[in-house]
Amino acid sequence: MTDGGRHRWLRRIEALDPVRDHHEIYRISIGYEFPFDYQRALELALLRTYCVPSISALLDATGEFRLRAQRRYDDTALLMAEMAEHGYDSPRGRQALKAINRAHHQYAISNDDMRYVLSTFVYEPIDWLDRFGWRRLHEHERLAAFHYYRAVGARMGIRDVPDDFDAFLDFKREYERATFRYDPSNQRIATHTLDLFASWYPRPLRRAARLGVLALLPAELRAAFGLPAAPRWVSAVVTYGLRGRAAAVRLMPPRGTSRLTIAPDNRTYPGYPHGYEPSDLGAPPPPSDLDPKWLARPEPPTDR
Repeated sequence: MTDGGRHRWLRRIEALDPVRDHHEIYRISIGYEFPFDYQRALELALLRTYCVPSISALLDATGEFRLRAQRRYDDTALLMAEMAEHGYDSPRGRQALKAINRAHHQYAISNDDMRYVLSTFVYEPIDWLDRFGWRRLHEHERLAAFHYYRAVGARMGIRDVPDDFDAFLDFKREYERATFRYDPSNQRIATHTLDLFASWYPRPLRRAARLGVLALLPAELRAAFGLPAAPRWVSAVVTYGLRGRAAAVRLMPPRGTSRLTIAPDNRTYPGYPHGYEPSDLGAPPPPSDLDPKWLARPEPPTDR
């Protein structure tokens, strides 16, 4: 980019086609324009999926969030970043997809649950940026995110993803109405995740960090987790703090380097991506004592 101005990336996005150029638009949004916001929004998107008991129960059964929450977080964040930075059909993107599919295809996960998780990656960042972004997403960015994740979903074998932005949003909302409810496994996985987020801060600040995350959770998530609301003053501090951050970012020059795979905060793979391939990431095989009901059934042989 050679022209100056805070909105130079936005001008590039406006010149692109959200269907044909969805990866380039998404890469600019997540890597250059809103790296902090997408990271926070996708963290909340994952928390949101734990309100579905069929999702949280499987995560609870594997023990991964209890034993290796930081590694699961780093694997997820870095694999998603690899695809977004390099493209899902690039060599590194294909490696990342293979690692993601290897993890998911070991378990008995319904197609509807997979579709739902995919939908949160599209719409939760949109909601976050409407509230806390230094600017709202352009229509091209909204549509590009939809087409990007629809393409990723196809490569993950997720069936029946709507081909319309609004129809997929309707699916997401209806699935939440039908499935969100309290379950002890929701609470356990949410608590492990909150513990993880808090662990990133010095010990004296960890209670405040937990309260800060609780302040961002809407009532339906707290009800599904069985967690209390944060005090109103905490919610006000978090809200005004994030809006103040947005106002400050609005005055900064445009970012010149993508933040996608620059991950100094990851604690599992020091120096990533140097010395690593996406194939090095991903969940281990299921534990040997896992109830077989959680395991995917092998495909029956064909007559070919």
